[in-house]
Amino acid sequence: MMSGGVDSSVAAALLTEQGHDVTGVTLKLWGGESDSGCCSVSDVEDARRVAAQLGIPHYVFNFGADFDEHVVAPYVSAYAAGTTPNPCVECNRTMKWGRAFARARQLGFDRVATGHHARIVTTPSGPALARGADPAKDQSYVLYMLGRDELAGTLLPVGEMTKDEVRARAAGLGLRTAAKRESMDVCFITRGGREAFLGARIERRPGRVVDGSGAVVGSHDGVDAFTIGQRRGVHVAVGERRYVTDISVADATVTVGTRDELMRGEVELRDLVLTHEPPRELQAQCRAHGEPVGARLDGSTVHFSRPQPRIAPGQVVALYDGDICCGGGIAAV
Repeated sequence: MMSGGVDSSVAAALLTEQGHDVTGVTLKLWGGESDSGCCSVSDVEDARRVAAQLGIPHYVFNFGADFDEHVVAPYVSAYAAGTTPNPCVECNRTMKWGRAFARARQLGFDRVATGHHARIVTTPSGPALARGADPAKDQSYVLYMLGRDELAGTLLPVGEMTKDEVRARAAGLGLRTAAKRESMDVCFITRGGREAFLGARIERRPGRVVDGSGAVVGSHDGVDAFTIGQRRGVHVAVGERRYVTDISVADATVTVGTRDELMRGEVELRDLVLTHEPPRELQAQCRAHGEPVGARLDGSTVHFSRPQPRIAPGQVVALYDGDICCGGGIAAV
């Protein structure tokens, strides 16, 4: 899959060099305004021109309606419910390894390849997802849900490379995407436009901002402007930093507190997916580029080895055994 970025461009180039019969495919997902570096008309054009330079055919799959249904609509609904979704994960789940993966099989392709910075390794129990070679760019977190069937049908050619090596290879090949800037996770929202995007789709309901004791310390225009753990934009002047510790949609109340009040020793997961049997002692990663923390999985509850800032409901917690991703789930309310 060629997004029009440097990583997928180099992935296609590497596979072509290795003698694979490669076809470039770009997913057209979002038809609205975008400045993210993916999903725009210019990105499709970049992918097409790189494919032409590599001498491979290029096609566009238009999954716009499915993207609206499975990614954009749930994103809006999640914020309306006071939770914080991860649309990049849902796009990978439903679009790239959903519609596109199924379409590739229908068309007779043996493998699907992307430019994600992650690796697929062989283990005694089958293929497993592992962290990419570049720790700063590792994307295994957003691929935690891929099972053995998907992994067996996937290639991640740039997973063994650093980002600098990818750009150097692209420059050496003269690819037009060599210096292209990074894309944002939320491709359907312009920079700084989340509040306006949601405001046009969610009825705003003003409410109170309270502290841990229930005392009113401020007001707000709608809970969709907040996420658990948020510090900036809380607009509460009480002499020390305050973080959003809870959001109640029922009465439009946002609770703020100190960092100590934000800390938790565990998190309950929903939609838990285990692609490999996790060891008793593992590592949990609670943000896309967060620092892994020692943890233990008990049923669907992750117990941290030391308290962590509360995970916003709707966010992913990925589970690791060293570099191997064992699966993960979504923080429950």
